[in-house]
Amino acid sequence: MTDTTFEARDYASPPPVSEKLSELLTELSRQDRPKMSLRDIAIAMEDRSFGAFLVVFSLPNLIPLPPGATFLLGLPLVYLAFQMTFSRLPRVSLPPKLANYAMETATFALVVARITPWLERVERLVRPRFWIIESRLAERAVGALCLVLATVVFLPIPLGNWAPAFAIAVIGLAHSQRDGIVLAIGCVLGLLSLVVVAGVIAAAGALVTAFL
Repeated sequence: MTDTTFEARDYASPPPVSEKLSELLTELSRQDRPKMSLRDIAIAMEDRSFGAFLVVFSLPNLIPLPPGATFLLGLPLVYLAFQMTFSRLPRVSLPPKLANYAMETATFALVVARITPWLERVERLVRPRFWIIESRLAERAVGALCLVLATVVFLPIPLGNWAPAFAIAVIGLAHSQRDGIVLAIGCVLGLLSLVVVAGVIAAAGALVTAFL
């Protein structure tokens, strides 16, 4: 099944793009269709899907995990950031098995109802303002930074994955909410996290050299 299948279905058209992510999800949950797949959500969110999915897949990397877990949890971030940088599509394109995952629309509506209060609180701080990413080229530049950060998250660097994952989460949230100020903060945090990781690697290399 390809992404074009969505348009061919006899469903109501995707909801109009709202400034607020909470409103967009609420409108989507009210669509008259039996089930809601991840593909449907990505298509309805259009180019906001990059940011939203980056947030979703970066959050597990912020939890203390045993060594080696980043190989599994960091890979989706690399995949999403690579798409954001190089894909011709303006939105996320998921692997078929993941894209076809669906839940009853009524269940999706319950999930949206539960997360909406949290989103609305976040939207008081992260909201549409000073958005300068109006071209796919500019978005690719942000995606390239996320790709570097995601690669660092993926690598087994001791204490090296939390800061880049947090920066990706901030960038993703800013991207999904069209907040230029928070996006700038996220990019600065990303660059600082790379400096920190470089310091960790340099310190580790110095210790290894000292014991050789």
